[in-house]
Amino acid sequence: MAVNLLKKNSLALVASLLLAGHVQATELLNSSYDVSRELFAALNPPFEQQWAKDNGGDKSHAGSSKQALAILQGLKADVVTYNQVTDVQILHDKGKLIPADWQSRLPNNSSPFYSTMGFLVRKGNPKNIHDWNDLVRSDVKLIFPNPKTSGNARYTYLAAWGAA
Repeated sequence: MAVNLLKKNSLALVASLLLAGHVQATELLNSSYDVSRELFAALNPPFEQQWAKDNGGDKSHAGSSKQALAILQGLKADVVTYNQVTDVQILHDKGKLIPADWQSRLPNNSSPFYSTMGFLVRKGNPKNIHDWNDLVRSDVKLIFPNPKTSGNARYTYLAAWGAA
């Protein structure tokens, strides 16, 4: 009986040693939208240092919609931080990667913050731009991000539509 127990324990030890060679370090990939790059760079250095030391890690920043599409096409993200409900919802609708009730599971419809629109003008505001009506003047030229790849571009167009 003692010999059988010794054999079983020896086999278990050998198996665990063999498997230990195949264990990989845990790595965390945060798939996030462009604007958050600076936020995470400012807020997370202690976390990143400790996580990287213990586990390794990586970051992927691009437009929120581009990131969602990359995940649907196979990017293996562990965490997503997007600025568009639609970019999170598509992870359920097209990929069934998150539960259908993802939004109702947390307070504030799973939105810990909100966005607002602002106008960037040249130094000194030489064209005296103050509101949406000023943007339709013939002497004003606009630059908008692409709404197909930028979540904030969608907000820009929706805000302009709402102001019309």
